[in-house]
Amino acid sequence: MQAAKTSSTTERVGIAVGESLRVSGLLQAPPRVRACYVLAHGAGAGMEHPFMAAVAADLAPRGVATLRYQFPAMERGTRRPDPPQLAQATVRAAVVEAQRLMPALPLFAGGKSFGGRMTSQAQAAVPLPGVRGLIFLGFPLHPAGRPSQGRAKHLFDVRIPMLFLQGSRDALAALEELRPVCKALGARATLKVFADADHSFHVPARSGRDDAQVRSELSDALAAWIETVVERRAPSSSPLFGSPR
Repeated sequence: MQAAKTSSTTERVGIAVGESLRVSGLLQAPPRVRACYVLAHGAGAGMEHPFMAAVAADLAPRGVATLRYQFPAMERGTRRPDPPQLAQATVRAAVVEAQRLMPALPLFAGGKSFGGRMTSQAQAAVPLPGVRGLIFLGFPLHPAGRPSQGRAKHLFDVRIPMLFLQGSRDALAALEELRPVCKALGARATLKVFADADHSFHVPARSGRDDAQVRSELSDALAAWIETVVERRAPSSSPLFGSPR
């Protein structure tokens, strides 16, 4: 999927997590849109972090709408992550809201680090409604400096395609641990490695690239993968693009 010059609109939305809790969201949709990515933030930064905003902006001209949203702890201004049960309920609520806002579009879900892991845990427990695939922007396979595959067990209960976008210098996902996991997951898993990038997809100057170039490569890979998943399931007569609302 090639990027094109286009504008997108960003709309603030509210997302109900149960009867007594609401969190904020940002729906960013280009005029011509192929899919919607429900994009969760990491443990230490919210939906308006520059990385999150840049990814959403990069995906818009590639025909991918995004629904970013806050976890409750971040909404309260607390950096300590929510318990998994609450975080996963928030993921599920965001997916339901994306389905309501953009009912004609194929849905994908995932996010940065903690947000991606909470999404995959939610999917493993009970499939997220309408979600065709999961996309991880730096899956946190293990704590920094403690390589293991312990956080991968639930991934084997996920029955939809998964895309792992990982930096080669990611301290939370040593490639010697992640590659065997993806191989064991078989056709469900696609791994795309970005040379010299760390967990935040930052690259050092000596790499000859800058962070914006890496994010562009990431967005190209993400949009192309979405296209393959959509085309795999779409009837031949279906339109390539749909209305964002």
